[in-house]
Amino acid sequence: MTTLKGYWAKRSRMCGDLRREDAGSEVVLNGWVQRRRDHGGVIFIDLRDVSGLVQVVCNPEVSAAAHAAAEGVRGEYVIYCRGTVRTRPEEAVNPKLPTGEVEVIAEEVGIISQSPTPPFEIQEESGVDEALRLRYRYLDIRRPDLRQALILRSRVTGEVRDFLSSRGFLEIETPILTKSTPEGARDFVVPSRLQPGKFYALPQSPQLFKQLLMVAGLDRYYQIARCFRDEDLRADRQPEFTQIDLEMSFVEPEDVISLMDEMFSRLFLLFLEVELPTPFPRLTWREAMERYGSDRPDLRYGMEIHDYTDAFARSEFKVFRNAVENGGRVRGFKIDGLVSPPRRELDELVEEAKRLGSSGLVWMVREGEGLRSPVAKFLSREEVEALAEASGLREGEVLLLAAGGPEIGPVLAGMREYCARRFNLPCSSRFAFVWVTEFPLFDWDEEEKRYKSNHHPFTAPSPDAIDLLEERPLEVTSQSYDMVLNGVELGGGSIRIHDHAVQERVFSVLGLSREEAEDKFGFLLEALRYGPPPHGGIAYGLDRIVMLMAGRDSIRDVIAFPKTQSGSDPLTGAPDAVYPGQLRELRLRPL
Repeated sequence: MTTLKGYWAKRSRMCGDLRREDAGSEVVLNGWVQRRRDHGGVIFIDLRDVSGLVQVVCNPEVSAAAHAAAEGVRGEYVIYCRGTVRTRPEEAVNPKLPTGEVEVIAEEVGIISQSPTPPFEIQEESGVDEALRLRYRYLDIRRPDLRQALILRSRVTGEVRDFLSSRGFLEIETPILTKSTPEGARDFVVPSRLQPGKFYALPQSPQLFKQLLMVAGLDRYYQIARCFRDEDLRADRQPEFTQIDLEMSFVEPEDVISLMDEMFSRLFLLFLEVELPTPFPRLTWREAMERYGSDRPDLRYGMEIHDYTDAFARSEFKVFRNAVENGGRVRGFKIDGLVSPPRRELDELVEEAKRLGSSGLVWMVREGEGLRSPVAKFLSREEVEALAEASGLREGEVLLLAAGGPEIGPVLAGMREYCARRFNLPCSSRFAFVWVTEFPLFDWDEEEKRYKSNHHPFTAPSPDAIDLLEERPLEVTSQSYDMVLNGVELGGGSIRIHDHAVQERVFSVLGLSREEAEDKFGFLLEALRYGPPPHGGIAYGLDRIVMLMAGRDSIRDVIAFPKTQSGSDPLTGAPDAVYPGQLRELRLRPL
């Protein structure tokens, strides 16, 4: 048996590339042993590399040496195999494998490196605890589903580069060590050894630098940018993540939006063979909030939210009537695809609404000429008829209603998502893109009693709303646009402020004095005095894009070495303490 002697035969083909037309050709394969099976003297090895898997047959009647070597092979050993490709018998064809019509008859087998028994089985959807998989991430990546997700990520990134380069964009790197500026999340900071007591910040985004590149006259910039935010984590967040970041000069929102429609339709056709209708649908922020209760609506499902206030203005049902009298509204939606569910399931909906923050939820089911509902006895015949007509409710269909102020919008949005999952409702399409535009420029922070930027402080107000900046800030809309897919925000962008005076007015509304603005953003304000062009752009979360394209539920499944939800890395043990000497060099004291 050839083993661990320094000799190994270099591959001539990849395992997953072999097909019926290769029958009769001699090949050399290198790879990992997925599985070894001994069938009455003939040994079968499933050999795997990055391209896929192929079956190798070690028959002692063909090569006694290859068969003897195969007897010493175990799972996850790295081996080489020299042999001849042949077609499998018809009854032995494996339709689940791209290589399932062929196998390799081994004439020589050798062990390149050995492996102990792995801590978990290397197979798709192994059901192993994620912490263990992250601890042995280099083994986890050997699983076909994770490997394919990372391959998809690489190819999507390459295609994005090709597309943007073909449209005149320049790929330009921006600094990783930069100045801390208030951008919404906490910065990761890096102490400076050469300037004790001062710190760099890792960029939350390249926002300011890409605007400076437009001032510099480079016209079209893009970058596959690493970004860092010290924030609470969840399935679609990581402390370090990747953006597809781009900026364009002399543009309006339509120019950015139409170019991105083209890019995404190309990506989905190329990698998923999905033809997306363009232009993608668009909703203003107000339309999205009114019809779906969310600024990232999932359009795969209907269940649009409607206003039923008029039907309850003089109702005997006091909860609704009181809400209307106090300036609130009665809003709700019909659960498309759900017919005559049992009472238990309907009551579960009420509990879910409470979990989402609602004081209550009312369900109604159409039965004949009336309604089945806990509040049916409080409703007059006229109210039932008005409600049935307004909602289009048919026999057995369910209507959900909530009463109150603006807070019921997010509750109903959450209920839409919950109903889609809970009842496995049919969706209109696999991928539903939508642009949400014209966000408010400012939000009011009740806790801090001040205005905050809805996107960021460099977002341009709508031209017809600039005069409202100081007098009615919350009525000012912005030249902003977010791309949403299946209820997930993929990216956000805007036209930027290129007028120095307008930028100072926005800072003033945000409560920044001239001195504070100069201290935090002085380099940008100075640049805006030197002939800035009108410009705008967008930034996408590459991890989120690939997550949805790969059909995964977490961005951790499309990142090679992710962190856990506590921000730790089980593989390396990061974050970890540093040596006292390092702290002394930085003039820092240990805790």
